[in-house]
Amino acid sequence: MWIYYVIAAVIVLLIVFGWVISTTNSFRTMLVKIDESESSIDIALTKRFDLLTKMFSATKGYMKHEQETLTKVIAMRQPGHGASIQQKQEFSNEVTKGLQALNIVVEQYPDLKANQNVLKLQDVTMEVEENLQASRRVYNSNVSYYNQKVVVFPSNIIANWKKFAKRDFFEAETVKRSDVQFDF
Repeated sequence: MWIYYVIAAVIVLLIVFGWVISTTNSFRTMLVKIDESESSIDIALTKRFDLLTKMFSATKGYMKHEQETLTKVIAMRQPGHGASIQQKQEFSNEVTKGLQALNIVVEQYPDLKANQNVLKLQDVTMEVEENLQASRRVYNSNVSYYNQKVVVFPSNIIANWKKFAKRDFFEAETVKRSDVQFDF
């Protein structure tokens, strides 16, 4: 009769062992997805930086007296691959401010705005911004799912045991949190 208890205990141990392995692998898979989506943000930020550089080159001949603003925008360094999500967020905020300043300058110069190269660059800017927003949404979605698993029972047992910690979200830029002012 004791053989049935041993077999039952072995089956329970195998189920628990399988659950631990499955949950640990699930956490590792989620971390890979988070890293992948963070890489997408890096790619979008790099594309955005490259676009600003090209926009500066295309417009600097037209706007001599606005050169200080443009030079400041281009002087911003892009965050390195190992930068934290907060550093990437700060970089994103700085570039957004620069893009807004550059768009205001372009709107002030009708001749420049009529230039086909600048119009194309503005279109590409919008596309890059949309890609960046999509990358941020994917990243935050992956982080949300992972963070839920870290804090929800029973997966939080494995998370605490294996020291899987919650990740930070990529938050909205301060500039974009303020109310839009219409000045007619």
